[in-house]
Amino acid sequence: MRVVVVGAGMLGASVAYHLAGRKVPVTLVERAARPGAGVTGDSFAWIGGAGGHWPGGAAGLRGSVLADWRRLEAELPRVRARWTGSLRWPPGEDLPEEAWLSGDSRPEEAWPSGDSRPEEAADGAVVRVGPERIRALEPRLRTPPPSAVHTPSDGGVDPVAVTEALVRAVPALGGRVLLGASGVALRVAGGRVTGVATEDGFHPADRVVLAAGTGVNALCAPLGISLPVTASPARLVRLTAPPGLVNGIVAGPDFAVREVAPGQLLMTLPEPEKAAAQGSSNPAANPLALLRAAFTGTGACQVVGSRVADRPVPAGGPLIGPLTSDGSVYVAVAHSAVTLAPVIGRLVAAEIADGRSAEQLRACRPRLS
Repeated sequence: MRVVVVGAGMLGASVAYHLAGRKVPVTLVERAARPGAGVTGDSFAWIGGAGGHWPGGAAGLRGSVLADWRRLEAELPRVRARWTGSLRWPPGEDLPEEAWLSGDSRPEEAWPSGDSRPEEAADGAVVRVGPERIRALEPRLRTPPPSAVHTPSDGGVDPVAVTEALVRAVPALGGRVLLGASGVALRVAGGRVTGVATEDGFHPADRVVLAAGTGVNALCAPLGISLPVTASPARLVRLTAPPGLVNGIVAGPDFAVREVAPGQLLMTLPEPEKAAAQGSSNPAANPLALLRAAFTGTGACQVVGSRVADRPVPAGGPLIGPLTSDGSVYVAVAHSAVTLAPVIGRLVAAEIADGRSAEQLRACRPRLS
């Protein structure tokens, strides 16, 4: 089966990489001149197997996130995550009472033998921690909240570097990569999609996988298909900072921040309208002011870049599966695509190569009219 994958963000690159690894003839087509040039490059790239919001079919994929990321690290030497753990608050109501682990009320010597310390928590396990433990994890945090959710196994990645590593591996595994393609469009003949046309020529395919994020509806227009994919704006800010200012991923009600390399921070915050709707105490604040209000030792911090990205958010969770009854067009759109890319890439490749439906993707299927 010949496959063309449209979109060399991390999700499309992962699908192409896993297809090539299964010896499926695959061509990866991307409009930009380099991989990860779209919303992938503007991702906060928080990798976690638990906590947070996992709508629709994402809930069935979450259990494979950490294992698939570690598999990808083993397969591709240039793929490296920073497994720092995360703290987020307010914790919400998603944790049972037995998950409460407070350093204030339960000193180290008082742990019952059957209890799990945060350091020993299983992959993806989440624990509730109090101010003392929060201070130990993030000593430069000015005012620790009364409680937070700690996920020791969470991490972050450089999404562009990972995407580039995936794309580089495709030709090495026998696939093709076409970057800087203009005029990308589906070719339809006899009611069936037969491939992808670009200004450089026609690329025949038995199946076309659309992994173009918010661009999927424009590609689907000739088929009369409209998918429930909206653009959700978020601001991504890059800052210089003293190394070690932030130890892990810290996500409060106003922003999230993590160290991506020594002396370099990445910060994400919603646009003012969305921040106000989420109950942020200071929805229009300057990101540097927010950081300085939250952490000590920030006098030398400086903003070096700021962008607003339109993240693709499918209503109801990831959309993964055939768009036409003949299976000639397949869609793969998800939020967060970076977190789920290794899982989805593996499952989609197996489904296409083996011709068998993947059980984990059943809740992700687009509804065909």
